[in-house]
Amino acid sequence: MKKNQTVKILVATQKKYWMPKSKMYIPMQVGAVNMKDKQGNPVDLGYQKDDIGDNISEKNPLYCELTALYWAWKNMDTDYIGLCHYRRYFGGQRSNRNPKGRVLLRREIQPMLGKYRVFLPAKRHYIIESLYSHYQHTHYIEHLYVTRGIISQKYPEYIEIYDKVLRQTSGHMFNMMIMDKELLNEYCEWLFSILFELEKKIDVRQMSNFQGRYCGRVSEIIFNVWLNYQIETGRISKDEVKILPYVYMEKVDWLKKVSRFLRAKLFHEKYEV
Repeated sequence: MKKNQTVKILVATQKKYWMPKSKMYIPMQVGAVNMKDKQGNPVDLGYQKDDIGDNISEKNPLYCELTALYWAWKNMDTDYIGLCHYRRYFGGQRSNRNPKGRVLLRREIQPMLGKYRVFLPAKRHYIIESLYSHYQHTHYIEHLYVTRGIISQKYPEYIEIYDKVLRQTSGHMFNMMIMDKELLNEYCEWLFSILFELEKKIDVRQMSNFQGRYCGRVSEIIFNVWLNYQIETGRISKDEVKILPYVYMEKVDWLKKVSRFLRAKLFHEKYEV
């Protein structure tokens, strides 16, 4: 086992925001190539941009934070690579009323590197919804039908698990993960080969900007498909997966959140910003 393994975690953002001071974190300006001010000049937040080197920065309206993941896959050389969001981080074991004081520190994860190959946020539980029905009520279910067709052609061995995952009422969401580089390479090869095909088959012209982010949303679900397949086939042991808490940096408007969820379920009102 290699000692002193290195880890870098990208923090995807499109605006200036509080960032951890630790060098383990790399603030990443996603969709940088598309960001212009009123005069048409490039916007520079002072963070690493995702339009440098091999990149898909221009696809950010479809792929969301995945343009950061793609950039890391193609351009970074470190033992572990992670992805989180400016408002949602992996958490450590410290209790603190201030969410900034609960963000995962290097000294907390360092002893676990090498022992675990995958770090994930705690599962999100929908309880009265499956992953399938929740997507059906809040987005456009054709996205999942088309995705299934692509997987059945490119990776038919995954179909049984794909169907099983969609029936689940919980999953690791948010496109948050920390993985060793070997696994990350394999996952990204699998993921983007599917999403690039999906992008060709879905017409976004009649969708709002919010609903047009379907590649990023589908990836949240199919990450669970990829992970479960690795575990069931013995590629990854359950003992090599570590679940971490996640920290949301702002107050959650639960009344608005529950209201929107119920309107989607009862009246099929699609989510919008």
